[in-house]
Amino acid sequence: MTPALGDIGKRLLLGRKLRSTQLGETLLPKRLALPVFASDALSSVAYAPDEIFLTLSLAGLAAYSFSWKIGLLVAFVMLVVVASYRQNVHAYPSGGGDYEVATVNIGPTAGLTVASALMVDYVLTVAVSISSGVQNAKSALPFLAGHEVPVGVGLVLLLTAMNLRGVRESGAFFATPTYIFMAAVIGMSLWGVIRYSFGDLPMAESAQYEVRPEPGHEVFSGLAGVFLLARAFSSGCAALTGVEAISNGVPAFRKPKSKNAATTLLLLGTIAVTMLMSILFLADKIRLRFAEDPATQLLGPDGQPVGSGYAQKTVIAQIADSVFSNFPPGFYLVIGATMLILVLAANTAFNGFPVLGSILARDGFLPRQLHTRGDRLAYSNGIIVLALCAIGLIIAFDAEVTKLIQLYIVGVFVSFTLSQFGMIRHWTRHLKSETDGGKRRQMMRSRVINTVGLTMTAVVLVIVLITKFTHGAYIAIIAMAVLFLLMKGIRRHYDTVGKQTAVDGDETLMLPSRVHAIVLVSKLHKPTLRALAFAKAARPYTVEAVTVDVDRAESDVLQAEWDRMGIPIPLKRLASPYREITRPILQYVRDIRRQSPRDVVMVYIPEYVVGHWWEHALHNQSALRLKGRLLFTPGVMVTSVPYQLISSQAAEERQDREERVAGQVRRGARKSSGDR
Repeated sequence: MTPALGDIGKRLLLGRKLRSTQLGETLLPKRLALPVFASDALSSVAYAPDEIFLTLSLAGLAAYSFSWKIGLLVAFVMLVVVASYRQNVHAYPSGGGDYEVATVNIGPTAGLTVASALMVDYVLTVAVSISSGVQNAKSALPFLAGHEVPVGVGLVLLLTAMNLRGVRESGAFFATPTYIFMAAVIGMSLWGVIRYSFGDLPMAESAQYEVRPEPGHEVFSGLAGVFLLARAFSSGCAALTGVEAISNGVPAFRKPKSKNAATTLLLLGTIAVTMLMSILFLADKIRLRFAEDPATQLLGPDGQPVGSGYAQKTVIAQIADSVFSNFPPGFYLVIGATMLILVLAANTAFNGFPVLGSILARDGFLPRQLHTRGDRLAYSNGIIVLALCAIGLIIAFDAEVTKLIQLYIVGVFVSFTLSQFGMIRHWTRHLKSETDGGKRRQMMRSRVINTVGLTMTAVVLVIVLITKFTHGAYIAIIAMAVLFLLMKGIRRHYDTVGKQTAVDGDETLMLPSRVHAIVLVSKLHKPTLRALAFAKAARPYTVEAVTVDVDRAESDVLQAEWDRMGIPIPLKRLASPYREITRPILQYVRDIRRQSPRDVVMVYIPEYVVGHWWEHALHNQSALRLKGRLLFTPGVMVTSVPYQLISSQAAEERQDREERVAGQVRRGARKSSGDR
């Protein structure tokens, strides 16, 4: 593909470039911010009930009666967390979210802990959401079985392309499926309640089966029963993931930013709790059965396991099948909307991860490339990093939600807990200096809300760590620790570079005693003559040409031609008994430096400028190796002297055409030379 065609493809995929001054055009109203930032939390109602029933099924049918009670507890925790984060977005609207709250109020170590936890959780959000979407799609499209991984990878790539187009465009694209999902689930719930009220709601297709307890869980009582309920509760708390994304995305809202973000949070909490409890209510009324190992746990009327031939549908699919038993299009609408929202739920991470990565890069904890915006004013590098990590997880865990969910939510509750503790310290600090009675009452009310939030999230975090650690949560914890140490190392590197390059107050502009110019010569041609001319034009103290005597016959020819042309610069021949090029030149340069430490050695290297990618493999390889070694030598400077071949002129013409691709001239992208 030629560069011009490549640029056309990029513009078709991502859209036209946006100026930095157009950043305001990308800000989101609440109607778009809700699907952009809340799709993860809203979509969790599609898999959080599954995880509750999967865990309860270990103890058999007797444990199913606790499903709605666990749901109520999860809903209460969600509402508390939403209320707590409404305080966060008002106090810290800059977009740092939990990272900024923890850093400012607890310290850099706490802030970095929150950041590492959130980044790991964002990656897991993409992997879990995509994998769950594919699993739900299998309920309506059985031919997807066995192809979950390639389908999941393809969906991640699609989301990546959409997010590279920019926040506003991706929000507009994702808004419709998100609202369709909300309408489908709420509509299904209302119709299900109506049918139940009239005694017309059929039982689930799995209602005929018994659920056999797994070995070791036959007795559902005592400490073992409490532990199982705690584990089911921790799995159900996956519904809370994504709540923190709004606090990280406040800068993307239209003004008034904090108010709009807080309103979106309230909408998120209300809708998510309503849908979650509706699904658990209907699941109980249709006597739904959902087992971790249906082939052996589900027993038919004859008391025998259903076997591997039984295809278990997801919880929401079974409910839709029952509620819309007299209207099949309704079933496919719910399944289709669920599949879409689960895929699009990953978009929450695609908005949160790059922003957090940009802030961490700004603070020196991640590579600075993550702080720059791309053509469409999105943090393109962060989006690509997130996509690659998520694809790696999907492949490693074979796109199985049950495996991935065990790694999930640890990170988000670490950030919840530290953030709430930080907010308590924030209000306490401000209360010491605030004298206005009204503001003090408001601060005290906010502190109470955050205290309740801290208590709840800390309890959930402990439960999650106890119940999920041996089931895979330890992998997430190790990943957080590795990322924490990596970011500390990156910051240490940047600090070291800053100290080494800082100008002390007593330092002045120090000039070298002399400049010793060396022009490297392989043969006598136009590039060599140009390099010699440039070296003399710089007026160094001494200038000499140097060639390596790899082949004595060729060197003799070069020397004879040099003398014949009468070039007024001496040609020095370096011996190379082992036919090396780099080592003799390095040794010669170091000898000069050793003899005159205050001198600067300027090495001029003639290089071809080529126009085709394959030509790079045919030229300049020795020059690249030399430059790489010379850069590590103190007191040595390297100057590349370009010589443009004809193919490079064609490449320049192609670049000129690229600037006019897709009507950029008409849009004023090209300016006069005085404006550049």
